[in-house]
Amino acid sequence: MEQTIISRNDDAQLLASNLNFFSKALKQAGPISSCLEFGANIGMNLKALQLLYPDLHLKAVEINPDAVKLLANLIGGSNIFEGSIFDYPVSEKVNLSLIKGVLIHINPDMLATVYEKLYQASDRFILVCEYYNTSPVAIPYRGHSDRLFKRDFAGEMLEKYPDLKLVDYGFVYIRDPAFPQDDITWFLMEKR
Repeated sequence: MEQTIISRNDDAQLLASNLNFFSKALKQAGPISSCLEFGANIGMNLKALQLLYPDLHLKAVEINPDAVKLLANLIGGSNIFEGSIFDYPVSEKVNLSLIKGVLIHINPDMLATVYEKLYQASDRFILVCEYYNTSPVAIPYRGHSDRLFKRDFAGEMLEKYPDLKLVDYGFVYIRDPAFPQDDITWFLMEKR
């Protein structure tokens, strides 16, 4: 099963879509020098960011050991924390902390912990890219219940951290003819 998760995240079209995605989502950020992705898998998001920002220092948190092996080829093993987001010890800050398609799988009771990791890891920007819903809802995922949750993740962070401000936001449609994503709503927030 782990190999399936990895292979569904390794695709040339996904890389092209990610390039388009991040060029829009980070347009208001200007230059960034470092990024930490929570739940990086094999690094398709980081690969796109590396193409957009060639001097970008990349770091990642990833729990899947098979994905970590491939991710290490991209950013180096010393830049990866292999383990749960919950266990990641925030020891240094980056310009951009990023999470994409991960919060939707976090038990709602544990979201505050992940929000805190995202917040503490950033010295300037936080980019949250997830399924959106105005009120929290759980939906079936691959035959399981309570494995996928939609809510206003960014709104909750903005309420929790008064020094965060919304810089930009947008939506990418799964039926986009050129650069589809998985109906992702993104929010770029900045510390004031």
